[in-house]
Amino acid sequence: MTTKKGALEAKDALKRRIDQAARYAPLEQLCLSPQCGFSSTVEGNAITLEEQIAKLRLVVETAREVWG
Repeated sequence: MTTKKGALEAKDALKRRIDQAARYAPLEQLCLSPQCGFSSTVEGNAITLEEQIAKLRLVVETAREVWG
């Protein structure tokens, strides 16, 4: 999940990427997380607090659906 842009990724797209990764490592050894922090430079990224919260909620929702 990118932390550079505010647009939310589709949950199905995240799940497809997890499925792709599971071909190379057991699902129990995988996780879902943002690519890095929400402010990778001094200037930060053009992403609002609300967009950051929405992205983190999407991570939690997707992880619960995949790993229970």
